[in-house]
Amino acid sequence: MSPEAPGRAQSTRPGQVTATALGEWPGTDPVEAEKAIRGELGTPHLPFLAELPARGVGSDPVGRTASLLVDLYADVQPHGWRLVERPGRDASRAASALATDLNVLADVVGAEEAHADELQVRIVGPLSLMAGLYLHNGERVLADAGARRDVADSLAAGVAGFLARAGAAAPGARLTVQVAEPDAAQVLAGLLPTASGYRTLRAMPAAEARAVWSGLVEALRTGGAEKVVVQTPAWEAPIERILEAGADGVALPVDSLSVPQWESLAGAVEGGASVWLGVLPLDAPQGTATHALAERLLRPWRQLGLPERALGAVRVTPASSLIDLSPERATAALARLVKLADAVNQLAFG
Repeated sequence: MSPEAPGRAQSTRPGQVTATALGEWPGTDPVEAEKAIRGELGTPHLPFLAELPARGVGSDPVGRTASLLVDLYADVQPHGWRLVERPGRDASRAASALATDLNVLADVVGAEEAHADELQVRIVGPLSLMAGLYLHNGERVLADAGARRDVADSLAAGVAGFLARAGAAAPGARLTVQVAEPDAAQVLAGLLPTASGYRTLRAMPAAEARAVWSGLVEALRTGGAEKVVVQTPAWEAPIERILEAGADGVALPVDSLSVPQWESLAGAVEGGASVWLGVLPLDAPQGTATHALAERLLRPWRQLGLPERALGAVRVTPASSLIDLSPERATAALARLVKLADAVNQLAFG
């Protein structure tokens, strides 16, 4: 673990690159998870509320976010989470797991000598939630326009309570919400299969997606979020649509980005957006130099003509989820991520 105490100010300068990760954490112990995360990602970096899917039903991303819905309930069926008329055991497990994580966060923060200035929490975004939730007939919520509207409205109504609880667990911390949209491109392209698997669902209209995202961003801001960043895979990532909907930034893996996507990100940075770049590969061979990884970010940055002073828009992240690592390796990955941010700053500013 880093010798820096959580929240202890490190050497900073305007425009510096900082670090965070994507939310999921290996293992089943939330206390050790929070201690590791906050031990490595003190100010100026961005610690996050750990998600522990290995605990099982209710700790998975869809179940966790479904527990935030207002006046809608979900339970687990053989094909996944299905909307039901009243909360059952699975919904209770999801709510209990989230409450435990927030209580643990409060305890860990309370024991710190100095607190981190910021906190990241994650939810599944509305498009991916609609893809991951099913109706009584076994079809995805995406197949029904009324159900889509109900889920979008219910999620927007539920996030304020979640943010209030997160804020109470980390008093004074500025909240950033990561909205995970792993299925957004497929939803917008009409590529998700129906329950039968014989055809695909109709693409969600672009105007509807924008309205859904805009509604959620507005609800998050009203609920206390300082920043909202939408995370997607690189393939067909709807960068412009996300930013047009009011999000403060996007999170993408670097290795999969095309030249046009880099150009889109450059335009986003010039417009004041944040970008989280998945630069740290978790399967890199032993001995891969941190300096080489830093150059992987700086080279396209400079080729696009972006100034070093704009690097303050960047947070570096792992290239993928930490979930497949051991807790020890995940902690080491965060430590290396901080070193990577330092290396980028050193190369950029000397």
